Amino acid sequence: QVQLVESGGGLVQAGGSLRLSCAASGLASSGCTMGWFRQAPGKEREFVAAITWSGYTTYYADSLKGRFNIARDNAKNVAYLQMSSLKPEDTAVYYCAARTPSSRSRPLWEDYTYWGQGTQVTVSS
Repeated sequence: QVQLVESGGGLVQAGGSLRLSCAASGLASSGCTMGWFRQAPGKEREFVAAITWSGYTTYYADSLKGRFNIARDNAKNVAYLQMSSLKPEDTAVYYCAARTPSSRSRPLWEDYTYWGQGTQVTVSS
């Protein structure tokens, strides 16, 4: 059974930083791409960032480039999302997601099979 557990969310002032972690268990094999998504109140879930298994390829939502950084540690089965220069509009529930190698032909913002329960990030002005 695959489980993704996010942590690291909380309340931060505008301009501050947070690092989210996603601990993965039960993933059957290597090759899984990890992604982060977020959903703000009253809005649809949106893609934030993704990283392939090797870590060589990352992809970000255009609006977040330069402020957010995704990384992973395969030895620990953990993915990270480092967020800096946070703005109130970054307030959302952040979700970790994983997709299997069978989705390798799909864009990195699509086709995620496994999802975490989410962690709340609140940025105060």
